[in-house]
Amino acid sequence: MKKQYALPILFFTLGIVITIVGALFKIMHWPGATILLATGLLAEATALIVLIISIAKRLK
Repeated sequence: MKKQYALPILFFTLGIVITIVGALFKIMHWPGATILLATGLLAEATALIVLIISIAKRLK
């Protein structure tokens, strides 16, 4: 794996973990589920955008 892709992949993985925990909170009706889900999905989207940009720059 290229070193330049490590940070976006790390953030994507962290976003997946936060999203799964948020889903568990939602299923169990615990408070804070919406914030966890939104944060996790936002982290995943940001990581994917950064990864796509870095791949596009590398292809130039």
